[in-house]
Amino acid sequence: MDITEKVDLIERPPTEEVVTHDELIELFKSNSSPKHYIGLEISGFLHLGSLISTGFKINDFVKAGVNCTIFLADWHTLINDKLGGDWETISKVSKYYQDAFKLVCPDAQIILGSKLYEEKAEYWSELVKFTKHMSIARTMRTLTIMGRSEDDKKIDLAKLLYPAMQAVDIHSLDVDIAHAGMDQRKIHMLVREIFPKMKWKVPVAVHHKLLPGLLKPADISDSKILGKMSKSDPNSGVFIHNTDDEIKKKISKAWCEEANIENNPLLEIARTVIFHDFDEMKVERPEKFGGNVSYFEYEQLQSDFEQKKLHPGDLKQTVGNYLVKVISPIREKLNLSEEVNEAIKKSY
Repeated sequence: MDITEKVDLIERPPTEEVVTHDELIELFKSNSSPKHYIGLEISGFLHLGSLISTGFKINDFVKAGVNCTIFLADWHTLINDKLGGDWETISKVSKYYQDAFKLVCPDAQIILGSKLYEEKAEYWSELVKFTKHMSIARTMRTLTIMGRSEDDKKIDLAKLLYPAMQAVDIHSLDVDIAHAGMDQRKIHMLVREIFPKMKWKVPVAVHHKLLPGLLKPADISDSKILGKMSKSDPNSGVFIHNTDDEIKKKISKAWCEEANIENNPLLEIARTVIFHDFDEMKVERPEKFGGNVSYFEYEQLQSDFEQKKLHPGDLKQTVGNYLVKVISPIREKLNLSEEVNEAIKKSY
């Protein structure tokens, strides 16, 4: 595979931004197997966005010859009060996350934050040195990566460590490519600003678009209002442990305005999940409504929907059927013990 093919794989949907494209090309010229990292908090039940869409993107890196690491940030999870901030619960749920990502991304390495910190004695001294380059104001502005407001006056001191720890994680793992959802962009920009001052390797940053929730946006005229698929809202997304019938029912109730391609969650699922895993997306419908039609490229699907050649009802039925094909094999192999199930439920 040549460099252009590798870059195309990394930049395919749901990738939204690479900082920078030219740096990524130069990286592959000098290193055929660069190191990648994506850091994830350990929180609620895994869903279509957090496991499937993210996992598929990680697999694009693997196909491009990149050495991928999934960093399960257990200490960050505690700091951010996820899973009730209970270490025992976090440890139990982390095993569930490891099992899930091993199924979806078998070629990626999985590392726990606690293990990294135990093995790398210099981590904490490097953290202190890094924080010398961060003002309190700048730290507060980065708290949005945690889903926190920069105006939060009641925030505890531990949370101010979170952004710096995330940055030093990247250095400690010797990362060439830092990968995350667009919601983590601020931390990567901080890394690219401060690492040169410390003479640390500066990674290329790759950001993927977050899979939108199934509910109608609060303001469909503003794409920034579109909510992401959420672990804490069972109505906003498709979860890995939903039954086939539950998946189809959720998709049938999803917001999907006729001919509207803006912020349409079903089109986004088709683009980033279905067309990622299938060469063909076949819509089956009666002859009186146009008969069966097959799509081999997302752009044609979007065009037909926008021109009202594809009805929302047909799109919903098709997306639901394909998601069952994607999710059911994972659900059947992924063990969710009653203990972990109850621990996650209690944390909401």
